[in-house]
Amino acid sequence: MFVHIIHLPVTTGIQPGQQPWLGVPEIDIGNTDLIEAKRLPPSLDTRSQRREITLPTGKFIVPQAHSIDDNGPTASMHLLDESATLSIGERLAKALPDRLTIHLIGDLGAGKTTLCRGLLRGLGYLGKVKSPTYTLVEPYKDSRIVVYHFDFYRFTDANEFLEAGLDEYFEGSGIRLVEWPERAQPFLPEADLEIRLQIDSGGGRTLTLLPLSPEGRKCLQNLDSS
Repeated sequence: MFVHIIHLPVTTGIQPGQQPWLGVPEIDIGNTDLIEAKRLPPSLDTRSQRREITLPTGKFIVPQAHSIDDNGPTASMHLLDESATLSIGERLAKALPDRLTIHLIGDLGAGKTTLCRGLLRGLGYLGKVKSPTYTLVEPYKDSRIVVYHFDFYRFTDANEFLEAGLDEYFEGSGIRLVEWPERAQPFLPEADLEIRLQIDSGGGRTLTLLPLSPEGRKCLQNLDSS
């Protein structure tokens, strides 16, 4: 992938990631390794189509991408380990509205449940968070916003979504976190925000945020300004 790499002067971050956008000249050097930067919390710039992300992993990535409907920017970042995945989940929690549907896409072990755990922690939930692989849905009502965590990995037929009456959970307010959403299509309501997690061959994960509705784009903007 062709990327632009930017050298930055580093500013002190405010946990969990408050820091100003740094406007600096670009250096176009084509395909290359990513530049090392100081260890800072994940930080997004959503003011344009270009994403600038400073990561707790010490990597600085500037991909250029568009959402599926090309109506807004996407954000992509490298997550070194579990703590980095938890951290971005906590930051995302602060950007959530009272109602949002999030689809989480990724292979087994990509970190989907870990990100959900970080999000719930950011909402103030202090209990145990487990993958609802067997229960299909786990509700969390002891957090700032009611959260419904779904996992459709065990589905062999999308009709199981309707047979289990899970469509009723998508009515009214609340946050819906859906793992393996493709296994409930075409009955699953569309996502406002899609989160893709990919295991990197060199270690860690690549996380991509794709806003698919006005609410999703607003959430991404809130994440940048949080």
